Amino acid sequence: MRLLTEAKMAAAASELLTGWCLFGLALLAILIFCWVYVRKYQSRRESEVISTITAIFALAVALISSALLPVDIFLVSYMKNQNGTFKDWADANVSRQIEDTVLYGYYTLYSIILFCVFLWIPFVYFYYEEKEDDDGNTCSQVKTALKYTLGFITICAVLLLIGAFVPLDIPNKKNSTEWEKVKLLFEEFGSSHGLTALSFSISSLTVIGMLAAITYTAYGMSALPLNLIKGTTSAAYERLENTEDIEEVEQHLLRIKSKCRDGRPLSSRDRRTVQQLEERLRTLRRRERHLESIEKSWWTKFCEAIRPLKIVWGVFFIIVALLFTVSLFLSNLDKALHSAGFDSGFIILGTNLTNPLNMLLPVLQTVFPLDYILITTIVMYFIFTSMAGIRNMGIWFFWIRLYKIRRGKTRPQALLFLCMILLLIVLHTSYMIYSLAPQYVMYGSQKYLVQSNKTIDGQPRNVTFVSKDCDADAPEDQCIVTRTYLFLHKFWFFSAAYYFGNWAFIAVFLIGLIVSCCKGKKSVIEGEVDEDDSDMSDDELSVYYH
Repeated sequence: MRLLTEAKMAAAASELLTGWCLFGLALLAILIFCWVYVRKYQSRRESEVISTITAIFALAVALISSALLPVDIFLVSYMKNQNGTFKDWADANVSRQIEDTVLYGYYTLYSIILFCVFLWIPFVYFYYEEKEDDDGNTCSQVKTALKYTLGFITICAVLLLIGAFVPLDIPNKKNSTEWEKVKLLFEEFGSSHGLTALSFSISSLTVIGMLAAITYTAYGMSALPLNLIKGTTSAAYERLENTEDIEEVEQHLLRIKSKCRDGRPLSSRDRRTVQQLEERLRTLRRRERHLESIEKSWWTKFCEAIRPLKIVWGVFFIIVALLFTVSLFLSNLDKALHSAGFDSGFIILGTNLTNPLNMLLPVLQTVFPLDYILITTIVMYFIFTSMAGIRNMGIWFFWIRLYKIRRGKTRPQALLFLCMILLLIVLHTSYMIYSLAPQYVMYGSQKYLVQSNKTIDGQPRNVTFVSKDCDADAPEDQCIVTRTYLFLHKFWFFSAAYYFGNWAFIAVFLIGLIVSCCKGKKSVIEGEVDEDDSDMSDDELSVYYH
């Protein structure tokens, strides 16, 4: 028996070691992807070491944080067998250690996110803003950047204090003194070990991430698949049209300039027209150079060869997007019909209206690890569609366009903005997945044993135990709640905001889908050539086509 137990322990240790090795490989892959992504879009003329490192680090933190949810679900599920019993090695102490490890992982990554959002990224951003405005000494630039960053640090401190000292349980005694109320605040802060403070700060950022997801992710989920399916226009066809436009503009210029052959000066209106036409001609000639490079490049030929594969990926992505949207709609409808309402944050335990994702996950649970692959796929799809939405729309502040995300031409400040937006969207991802499958996010694939009495002629005969999926009715010592759930539902008013945000997300996705369907094919150099570009910028992009 002892040898059998040791063999099981060794097998469990071997599986965990394999898991850590896979995690290390995934981490390495994430870092390589972040480096390639940032280097692909950053401007060669304006690239800086500090901004590049900051962007790569922030993007890596966003992707690693998105992997927390599948890992959390896997660990709580891994401690139990399919028949509802705990594994031999998963005693109370081991379970507690694993829960604490996951919780510390959340503490660490969420603290890094707060550090990036409120200190590191703002400092680097304002430092380069000052560097462009003032070419003076570095010391004055650092001082000015720290002065502006201090405002972000103050906001972070306020959020932490509010989260730490706002009580979740208000004293019911009307005759309680002010000192007793203050004492209760400190007792709650000490008992939670700062979890409430961190949860409030992260939830506040998650609301901002929700707005970013509504703006960028919802549009990216509709635009990315349809762009893959429709493809781009032919470089040869665009070049032919561009040549005709050049000839037309040149002829127009000649007609206007012919008016002054006899020595008469041009009118102010004609001078303005000539200036506009010359700007137009410079842009068209830049387009001509880009189109010629693209037409001759090996990359264009490779993309044409894999065109059928792009169509397949586009169809797959649109199916995932529709599955996601329908599931989100049914989940929100379930909350609207069966929750306790606004005061409870529209929270429901379990599901009354099933949705496609809730139906699919229990089926996939029977074959390890298909359910984790599906959750990971949805999370990564959420991230990549967010990237696509930001890349297509650019970075906006209300109706003002701040920056464009363009291959080989993106400014350092725009990359920092992009990474900050992705950090915020990743925080909202966990709640989106919870909205789709609340019971699965809370308990994973855990089961627990329920006593079943068989009766013969009304008399109890055999007592048996049957396994049942963990839910809100399960005993606390039989089912382990994921740490993700603890961070999601500390404050009911945030849950209410997420509920209304889900409806807005669905609406924006449908609008984006209609707009993307009505739009024609994208230009093969979409967004690469603008009138405000300099001729030097052509050299930056040429590296991608030769």
